[in-house]
Amino acid sequence: MKKERAAIALMLIMTSLMLNAREVIDLNRDWRFHRGDSKMWKSPDVDDGDWEVINVPHDFQISQPWVEPSPDEIPDLDNPVANIKSRLSARGFKEVGKGWYRKSIVPRNEWKGRRVLLDFEGIMLTGDIYLNGERVGGTDYGYLGTEVDITDLLKWGEPNVIAVRADTGQPENSRWYTGGGLFRDVKLIITDADRYFTRHPLYITTPVVSDDMAVVRVEGEIANNIAGDKTMKARLNIVNPSGDTISDKVIALDVNGCQRVKEYLLDSLTIASPELWSCENPALYKAVASVYDSDGKLADRVESTFGIRTIEYSPEFGFKLNGKKVLLKGIANHHTLGALGAAAYERAMEKRIELLKDFGFNHVRTSHNPYSSSFLDLCDRYGILVVDELYDKWLTQYAGGRKDWVEQWPHDVPEFIKRDRNHPSVIMWSLGNELQTLWDIPYADWGVTPYKMQRELLHRYDKTRPVTVAMHPRGRNQSTDSLPAPLALETDIAAYNYRYMYFPGDSRRFPWMMFYQSEANTSNMGPNYFDMDLDRVIGLAYWGMIDYLGESHGWPAKGWNEGVFDISLEPKPIAYFLRSFFKPDEPVVHIGIIDSDYNTVWNDVKVGSKRMSDHWNRLPGCKVSLYTYTNADEVELIVNGRSMGRRMNSKVRNRILWDSIPYKPGYVEAVAYRSGDSKPVARHRIETAGEAKRLNAVPDNGDWKADGSDLQHIRVEAVDSKGRRVHGADAQVKFTVDGPAEIVGVINGDITSEELTTGDTRRLYNGTATVILRSTLSPGKVTLTASSPGLKPSKTLLTTNLKLK
Repeated sequence: MKKERAAIALMLIMTSLMLNAREVIDLNRDWRFHRGDSKMWKSPDVDDGDWEVINVPHDFQISQPWVEPSPDEIPDLDNPVANIKSRLSARGFKEVGKGWYRKSIVPRNEWKGRRVLLDFEGIMLTGDIYLNGERVGGTDYGYLGTEVDITDLLKWGEPNVIAVRADTGQPENSRWYTGGGLFRDVKLIITDADRYFTRHPLYITTPVVSDDMAVVRVEGEIANNIAGDKTMKARLNIVNPSGDTISDKVIALDVNGCQRVKEYLLDSLTIASPELWSCENPALYKAVASVYDSDGKLADRVESTFGIRTIEYSPEFGFKLNGKKVLLKGIANHHTLGALGAAAYERAMEKRIELLKDFGFNHVRTSHNPYSSSFLDLCDRYGILVVDELYDKWLTQYAGGRKDWVEQWPHDVPEFIKRDRNHPSVIMWSLGNELQTLWDIPYADWGVTPYKMQRELLHRYDKTRPVTVAMHPRGRNQSTDSLPAPLALETDIAAYNYRYMYFPGDSRRFPWMMFYQSEANTSNMGPNYFDMDLDRVIGLAYWGMIDYLGESHGWPAKGWNEGVFDISLEPKPIAYFLRSFFKPDEPVVHIGIIDSDYNTVWNDVKVGSKRMSDHWNRLPGCKVSLYTYTNADEVELIVNGRSMGRRMNSKVRNRILWDSIPYKPGYVEAVAYRSGDSKPVARHRIETAGEAKRLNAVPDNGDWKADGSDLQHIRVEAVDSKGRRVHGADAQVKFTVDGPAEIVGVINGDITSEELTTGDTRRLYNGTATVILRSTLSPGKVTLTASSPGLKPSKTLLTTNLKLK
């Protein structure tokens, strides 16, 4: 414990030294938490000694028991947007409710005379913030952050109690699992009181870009409370992707004695031979801005990364990045992270981005709310293109539920845009989803007026990206289905959920329209990609490609399970179908054996898909039907050395059906060829596994940081004597940890499991399970032991390293 406290102190000192005049202190650790609600819990006098000690990010719903629906619960058939199967089916069968967090801080004497802020990046679903019993702030839409100036409220030389009340609302306040609580970072920010940068102060644009040069324009919003000065000294440094300072400029800003908040042009500079940001080479520059007081002493300093790139949209080519056509190959998913619920761990997000990029994805639509800032930082670093979305429906019900949406959006739009506008990964703004069919949206014109109002406000803060709203698949023009919805004719980009088949006709009638398939279904995978004019469309985002909690089709499924990756991130066979056309230059072949067909309709769209597996342990004497997914020209299927023939990749592109294949223990192998070439370009072989003998564990993080939040995902599988995965193994696994780490999640791919994702045990599903460890602030050796009755246990030796940024 002493070592950990010393590490915390060192990190705080280093943070202060790095930012100099601005201190940013991590408040994520050692909060007290209690479920339920009491007005007394805001009081500093409450004894919270028996409350649970937690670290942020934290989702208090994820550890709650599942709530099975009662027999008298029926779907809300009158609600055209909810897709509700029972009271809590949308919310992941977790009861909604409230929880309180408390933490004490003792202000340091050197903070006197300075400005002290509390910064919460998100409180789910709504939140109220108290200091020493007095409400000082809150958020009515938990996907966006808030800051509170507590300078004049602090009590010096004694503990000050921060209390936060988080409320997940009513079941109808979300159409998916939101999680609850302090699910993103909490910070304490200390700045100069007289002259400082405001919230999200920098705006960085690149109005001129070529291979030879780029113009970078940097604006900054500064608060000046010093009267009398005619000018204000500022400084701007630009650091290139290699870490070298390439520009260092001191600026005299015209103040003229005014005491106010104002946006200033800090510099408009030219960079020769810039490194352009792209999906393949996501080069990031950094702007460091400083402002000084009247005596020339540093008053405040902020920084922001940015990328130099161009984006273009046209009905002729869709989308270009740096002058080159790029097709969006994407995913539209909710913000939650499997076993961790809504808790926004950066490493968990990074793991998903790595998986997506490996399978050929280059795009994420943040459905249907802003993700965390760290997610966008990762997209900047990995070269992922983002359609950044603000809302689901423009209704109070779906925007926090406690403040009228008409009053809410003028606050949310600036916070959203100013927070995210410097991210090169963000290439389009989306203001909402599937709302154009709702007459009760304000102003009763199918969303046209509220869209125009939001877009006008948005343009005060950014005009460099187009703005869209995703259209409901049922929502064509109210007078005739042959015309687009009125809102689709107003948006900069025509974003259609599922209805790509309208693109050609709408394009002929309205040649200025530019088309993006903002959601595409798994059940129509392939045709909904290849049947588009890929040279002219912007691209597509496949819906729910990673299974998630909430939006269940019915108990016992705890959520959506139509993805190509299960909720534990295991690829399903159909993932390789998608990979075959998302990565056309990489030879792919993969076997998917059809187990059943799942016919489910959602929003009048068939979303159910065939259930498949890729193992060769079947019932003796049976016959199976299977697909071979491939981007090669032909595939030969071989069973135990006997050829089942060669088939061309023609009838349904990249998917070849094989019916009535006789099963015998041994192996089945798919061998892919290019036309006219006898040399195989890809193979996939699956073998009959024997009895499970031992557990095998594979960690995923080779650079595990002892920062108190970095994660290690360890995948455990049951294998036979030859090391082959035994898909039928379903034994319970017990996990124990020795060393400076703790278990924060356990999961397998079974969305119907009654097990919680917290604790230290989990059954195998399809032969695998995953345990997630979180580091502490103390570096050291960590040993994870996975054991199960009748199987040889696995021991995994790991190390966490202290790294200061």
